Amino acid sequence: MQATVSKYDGETFSGAVLTDTGIELPFTVHAVADTPVRHLRIGQRVTIETTGSGATLAVTRLEFATRL
Repeated sequence: MQATVSKYDGETFSGAVLTDTGIELPFTVHAVADTPVRHLRIGQRVTIETTGSGATLAVTRLEFATRL
């Protein structure tokens, strides 16, 4: 799923993304661990993997969006 970074704290590597369906989801450092992501900026497009649904929907992985 693609999303846009809406909040980001470079010290804790945590923040939130806004999905294309309008849902804001927080993420923690664990979502960027083992990825090439080191810095993000607000407004940046990313690809996310999630788990759960509804109130338990959570970001499990966040990477830079790439165009094909």
